[in-house]
Amino acid sequence: MTALNHKAPGRVQDKIALVTGGAKGIGRASARLLAREGATVVIADIDELAGKALAAELGEPAVFVRHDASSETGWQVLMALIGERFGRLDVLVNNAGILIAGTIEETSLDDWHKLMRVNADSVFIGCREAIGLMKVGGGSIINLSSIAALAGRDDYLAYSASKGAVAALTRSVAAFCRRRKYRIRCNSLHPDGVLTDMTSGGFPAGLDPERMTIDSDPMNRMCRPEDVAASVLFLASDESRAVNGVELRVDSGQMVMSI
Repeated sequence: MTALNHKAPGRVQDKIALVTGGAKGIGRASARLLAREGATVVIADIDELAGKALAAELGEPAVFVRHDASSETGWQVLMALIGERFGRLDVLVNNAGILIAGTIEETSLDDWHKLMRVNADSVFIGCREAIGLMKVGGGSIINLSSIAALAGRDDYLAYSASKGAVAALTRSVAAFCRRRKYRIRCNSLHPDGVLTDMTSGGFPAGLDPERMTIDSDPMNRMCRPEDVAASVLFLASDESRAVNGVELRVDSGQMVMSI
C-alpha cells in the first residue's frame, strides 16, 4: 500500500497575523517564518517598495498594507480592513521601531518624543486596537522590546526608555486581558544586538558587522533576525498558550554575564 504524502499542518496554521515594521529586519524574518508555518500574514510598513516585494515573495498567504505605526487613525483603518477581510486577528507582532543614539546630555526633546511616538505609542495603540478584534476568539500579542529596557545603556538613553515603556505596557496588558478572561496573551521579546540594516549603519567604518555575530564567536552579542523570529513563532503558536506577561530575552546570555 502506498502511503499518502500529507503535509503536516504548520505551527500557526490558518492564523491571521499582523506584523508591523514587517518589510525589513526582524519584521521581515518573522513574516516569512509565520507564513511558512501556515499563517496568513498582513505586512504593515511605511516602506511600500520593500513591503510589496515581500508580499509578492510570500505569495497567497501574505498581503501588504502601508501603515504608519505611530498614527492612531492609521491603526483604526488597518484594524477595520483586517476585520472586514478576515473577520478576526489571531496574532499581533508590534515590531515597528527606530533607533537613535544619545546620552542624557546629548538627547534632544525632539528625539525623545520621536522615539516615544514610534517605539512606545505605536505599541500602546496597537495593543488597544487589537484587543477589540481578539477578545472574542483570543489571540497573542508580541511586543518587541530590547535588552536596553532591562539594563542601563548610557549611549541610547531615549531608546532604552521607549523600550522600557513597552515592557511595562506588556505586563499591564497581560494582566488586563487575563482578569477579563479574554484569552489574549501579551508577551515582550528582548533582543540584544540583531544584525539588521538599521543596526549595521551604526558600526564604525571598516568594521565588518559579520565579525560581531554569534556565528563568529559565541561571546559576541549580535544575532540574526531569524533568531528573534523563532521566538516570535513560539509566542504566536498555541505551544505557548500558558506563557503570558513574560519578558523573553533573546540575548545569547548577555544579561547573565557578570564580567
